[in-house]
Amino acid sequence: MTEDDLVRILDGNNFVLSDRSGDIEADTVCGFFEFDTRYLSEWLLTINGEQLNALAIDEPHYFRMRFFLVPGSPTHYVDAKVSVIRERCIAGAGFEERLTVLNHAGKAVDFTVRLAVDSDFAPVYAIIAEPIERPGRVYRRVEEQRLRLGYHREKFRRETTIATSEPARIDEHGLTYEVRIGPHGRWSTLLQVDGLVLRPDGEEARAHLRPRRTRSAEQLQHDLDRWMAKAPSLTCGWDTMERTYRRSLVDLAGLRFSPLALPDEAMPAAGLPWAATITGRDSILCSLQSLPVAPELAVATLRLLGINQGAVLDDFRDEEPGKIVRQFRYGELAAFEERPESPYYGNADATPLYVILLDEYERWTGDAALVRELEEQARAALTWIDEYGDIMGDGYLWYQSRNERSGLVNQCWKDSWDAISYRDGRLPGLPRATCELQGYAYDAKVRGARLARAFWNDPDYADRLEREAANLKDRFNRDFWIDDGEYFALAVEPDGRRVDALSSNIGHLLWSGIVEESRADSVAAHLLGPGLFSGWGVRTLAKGEGRYNPLGYHVGAVWPFDNSLIAWGLRRYGYVREAGAIAEGIIGAAHYFDGRLPEAFAGYDRDLTRYPVRFPTANSPHAVATGTAFLLLRVLLGLEPYGDELVVSPALPARFGRIELLDIPGRWGRRDAIGNARHPLAR
Repeated sequence: MTEDDLVRILDGNNFVLSDRSGDIEADTVCGFFEFDTRYLSEWLLTINGEQLNALAIDEPHYFRMRFFLVPGSPTHYVDAKVSVIRERCIAGAGFEERLTVLNHAGKAVDFTVRLAVDSDFAPVYAIIAEPIERPGRVYRRVEEQRLRLGYHREKFRRETTIATSEPARIDEHGLTYEVRIGPHGRWSTLLQVDGLVLRPDGEEARAHLRPRRTRSAEQLQHDLDRWMAKAPSLTCGWDTMERTYRRSLVDLAGLRFSPLALPDEAMPAAGLPWAATITGRDSILCSLQSLPVAPELAVATLRLLGINQGAVLDDFRDEEPGKIVRQFRYGELAAFEERPESPYYGNADATPLYVILLDEYERWTGDAALVRELEEQARAALTWIDEYGDIMGDGYLWYQSRNERSGLVNQCWKDSWDAISYRDGRLPGLPRATCELQGYAYDAKVRGARLARAFWNDPDYADRLEREAANLKDRFNRDFWIDDGEYFALAVEPDGRRVDALSSNIGHLLWSGIVEESRADSVAAHLLGPGLFSGWGVRTLAKGEGRYNPLGYHVGAVWPFDNSLIAWGLRRYGYVREAGAIAEGIIGAAHYFDGRLPEAFAGYDRDLTRYPVRFPTANSPHAVATGTAFLLLRVLLGLEPYGDELVVSPALPARFGRIELLDIPGRWGRRDAIGNARHPLAR
């Protein structure tokens, strides 16, 4: 089953993933998921023993979907005597589904409507990685007009309840309706499915665990309407930009997630289907990208990650004082410490990115109170860079997991096992210092100095951070530069050897500001050169490198979020034409994905395939892909806070025509930005 075969409804970390007929078939990745657990692994509808096929699907909103179905194979569609409307919506502690059977015959007809139901209560990791032996017990109970499925392992208890509004014959494996429908009549039932987290005594832990998960469909609709009305409005001469912007706003609304520690605030979950949870890097970057449209997301992100900031040394979780969490999971494997995500701290980038977001949020909103509120957390993050991130004691930011059994080998954003390599494909040893980490550390120190001087009343600390940043920049431009090729190494090894693969990471260096002006021309040329630029976007690894694969997750695929940061960096150094080319390529690709940019797509040359090829296992919607459109608009319109004002300096490729982004929120209140593609772009 491919990504194109799957449909979904969602609200934060509560989602239903099914095939295009609405079925959840056993032994697939489909299911009803919440809190990192699959509460339904089978939800299969038949009419008189026949499965149904979709005539059409209507997806009016991220939390609601309608399926128009007929039984049998496609050859039976003509003159079908019966059809089914399946209406599904996130509601309560799960979802509700209304089944309507329509009899198109001119006489009364008897139908057997069967819904086969099961749950394996599998943790998400067991679905996406490999099956795992689990010692818990699955049980099934038939109650009055209700089927209850459960899983019990010591203190870990989860239950799924299925209730029906119409009488049914219920057994341990599903519900059966024997109905007679009059000529041209209809029959309908409403099913409510709830996923429950139970305390050891069997009582539901609803009050503690479900601060937002009891919203009705009407409340979800009202919330979406308010969200869309509050967002800046966009008009553009290129309708693909408008469609992508609107789709991104709706998807971001669906990805909003209220963590248990902050039930009244929302931050972005990383993405569907396999990252619908708290993350450090993705939540930070999405909040950063989304400042022009929803700056409030950064508040919950910064507060929640501050609450979970590392406090002790814990090898199993790769936790260290001051370190920002990588991921938090609620499932069975984390609960019994069979996986370290409760939470897991195995990333070296989220900690400096935390400081970067805090500073950029204040620049955009003027919210000095939050900067003062999170002073301790920001200082701890800056201290972590030097005390724990500098493993080799040489002033660089390194990573190496202390959890040799289940920790991540690569702890940068390219965290696949083979993502960091030499040009010939060899893998470097550990620890590793990737180039973009040094850029993040540099930027965090520069921004931390501003915060210390302007808000924490500590000019001495600010001076020290600025000296450290300047020294890091000097050494970095010496130690990471590859003269033969004129680009920055992907990483260095402890002995100083440069890991010489050409990668998209060099674009993040422009965003951070660590690149010396004299070397920026070469970096920009590589980013838009034939090795890295596919025509749609910048590849993660250049064509011709030893491990290059256009279908490789971090070794050749194109990631929209990666490109948005690269475009921002190019714009920072004055390369407006190059930044515009990346924006045009990425938004052009969005056209082929109906305006929903996926996590990644294949790195084939545009001239070869003529359209962007979907990456087979990409998350979609994905938070940082969703945020890409917002950051690209910021780049195209040249939006930058300056004191209490918003500076607008448009530089648009001709394809965009005219862009109007109205009611942009920030410390200035609300402002409009308008740009016209009137002149050829030049640096």
